[in-house]
Amino acid sequence: MQDPRISDFLEALQLERDASPHTITAYRTDLADLQVFLTANDLDLDAVTGVDLEPYSLALQERGLAPATVRRRLAAARSLLRHRTREGARTAGVRDVPLPRAPQAPPHALASEQTIALVEHPDTTPLGLRDRAVLELLYGAGLRVSELCGLRPGDLDQELGLVRVLGKGGRERVVPCGGQAVRAVERYLARSRTHLGARQDVDALIVNNRGGRITRRGVFLIVRRHAEPLGLPEWVGPHALRHAFATHLVEGGCDLRTVQELLGHQRIATTAIYTHVAGTHLRDTFLAAHPRARAT
Repeated sequence: MQDPRISDFLEALQLERDASPHTITAYRTDLADLQVFLTANDLDLDAVTGVDLEPYSLALQERGLAPATVRRRLAAARSLLRHRTREGARTAGVRDVPLPRAPQAPPHALASEQTIALVEHPDTTPLGLRDRAVLELLYGAGLRVSELCGLRPGDLDQELGLVRVLGKGGRERVVPCGGQAVRAVERYLARSRTHLGARQDVDALIVNNRGGRITRRGVFLIVRRHAEPLGLPEWVGPHALRHAFATHLVEGGCDLRTVQELLGHQRIATTAIYTHVAGTHLRDTFLAAHPRARAT
């Protein structure tokens, strides 16, 4: 049974910080793990200190969890304890618990030929036209899955080729999506949407097979349905198309600041994972073009 104090914190996240359902679910999972640890060690949530959390950090790492998962669970614990402190609890020193450094491994990236094959794989049936619109928007605008799912019919300016999205933290941005994506959405709206379900959700641009708003799971299944016949790796999902969007922009000479704005990253450091792409691309270009680049 969930500790009522954790329930209170999750409610505060939703009401005061407008956290998304996905964020709430992640916090609930992480804090359930913390609650098991506190119970097993006879620790009271409102009296936990940084010293108490150090064994928890070690236990998470000894379980073989990825550094990013350990960081997320400790960050969730620290957020909860800060909340309890504001409510009058006696927690202390929780900020002193170090978070393991998360390695910034370069994201997997599809080659442009692979990406185009994936995007163009759907057929011209109503479902195929819907899938094509989904894939074109993911790759053409670099959207997050949640951003795609949240699109409304009025968010796409078909004349200008712009799409308005609501990103993380409720931040709105307008990004270009390209002519191919616009045409794919136009075909979907004209020849597909009305065939999906007896009645469509008028507030949703992309709908599922029954006419309701598409879900994150639904988008994942669409990507995998077209990736598998092409023999693409298992890691190819919706986010792989967002990575391909950024990678191919950098390979084409786009600067990181522009990519940052297009992706909706708050910090340039988040976008910096694509610097390896820029460096590799520049080196290959230099080796191919400069007459004195290679030793004889």
